[in-house]
Amino acid sequence: MGHSTRASASLHALVKMAIPVCQLAEREHPRRGPGRPPEIPEWVMVVLITVAILKHRKTKSAQYRFLSQNRTRLLEWIGTRRFPSRSTYFERYRRAHRLLRAIVRLQGVRLLKQKIGDERCVAVDKSLVRSLGPEWPKRLRERGKLLPGVDRESTWGYSKHHGWVQGYSYEVLISAGKKGLVVPLSASVDQAHWSEHRSLPEKISHVPPSTKYVLADAAYDANDHADAIERDSSGKPTGRHFLCPQVYRRGEHRRPRQPCHEPHLLRRAARSRREARLRYFQTKMARLLYSRRSATAEPFNEWFKSSFNLRDRAWHRGLDNNRTQILAAFFAYQLLVRYNRRCRRRNGRVRWILDAL
Repeated sequence: MGHSTRASASLHALVKMAIPVCQLAEREHPRRGPGRPPEIPEWVMVVLITVAILKHRKTKSAQYRFLSQNRTRLLEWIGTRRFPSRSTYFERYRRAHRLLRAIVRLQGVRLLKQKIGDERCVAVDKSLVRSLGPEWPKRLRERGKLLPGVDRESTWGYSKHHGWVQGYSYEVLISAGKKGLVVPLSASVDQAHWSEHRSLPEKISHVPPSTKYVLADAAYDANDHADAIERDSSGKPTGRHFLCPQVYRRGEHRRPRQPCHEPHLLRRAARSRREARLRYFQTKMARLLYSRRSATAEPFNEWFKSSFNLRDRAWHRGLDNNRTQILAAFFAYQLLVRYNRRCRRRNGRVRWILDAL
C-alpha cells in the first residue's frame, strides 16, 4: 500500500480483528425494511470505512480514492469479491452509524473480557466538535438566511470547557477503574444542542453488571438517571452508586409537607434517596473515586480528538456523516488498544500504530 511491510502487516491485523465483531453486530442487528438485502453486507462497508479513517482520509472522496487504489488487497483481506461503487459508498456511509453503535458496544465487552479495561468504575462524558463551514448565528438561522458553505444540520451547544460551539456532540461511556486502561464501552453522536438527559438513558443499559460506581458531571444530575443506575426494575438496590454533583433545585431543602396521597409518598421517597446520594457523595471515599473522572474522561477526550483530527473541526457536513465518522473512530481506537496489547504493550500509547500505518 505504498508503505513498509510492517505497516501493511499492522493494517492487515487490524482488519482481521475488526471482521468478527462487525459480523456479530450485523447478526444481532440485521437490516430491516422493504426491499431486498444489499449485495454488499453492512459489515463489509464498516470495515472499509474504518480502514479509511485509520488512514486519516477526511473527505469521502479521498476515502474512496484510497480504498479503490488498494481494492485488490482489501478484498483479499476481507474475503469478498464485491467492491462498492462511488455512489454506493457515499450512500451507505450515511447509514453505517446504525451498525457502528452496536459494534462499539460489543467491542467494549470484548475489551473487558480481555481485562484491558476495569469495569468496576465507569464514567460518562459529553464533548463538542465544531462543524465545517462558517458559523450560522441564531438571528440568521431564524430568518432562514443561509451562508455559503454552512452546515445546515449543525446546532449550537455550550460547555464550560469549550464555551459556545456550533457543531455536533458525542457522548462516551468509558472504563475508569484503577487497574485497567481507559477504553470506550459505548458511544453516541448527536447535534450539539442535545441534552445529556436525552442521550444517557440508553447507555445505562450498557453499564457492565459488575460496575459499582458510575461517574458523571453536574449536567447529568437527575433522579431518574440515579434510580435507573442504583435500582433494578423492581425497585431493589443494585449495589451501584451514581456519583454526580447535585444541582440545587429551588425549594428542595424546605421541610416537606405531611403526605396524604400516593404521589406525595413517591416524591418524599425520591427526595429521601436524593439526600442519601448527596450524603454519600460528600464522603471522603466518594470524593476520591469521583476524582478519577478528571483523570480519565477529560484526558481521553483530548487524546481522542487529537489522534483523529477532531480538535479543530469535524470531518464532514451533516449529522449522519459525522455520526459514522466519529463512531468509526471510536471503533478504530478500540482496535488499536487490542492490537497494542497483542504487541505485549500494557499501556494506552497507541499513537505509534497510527503513525506506522
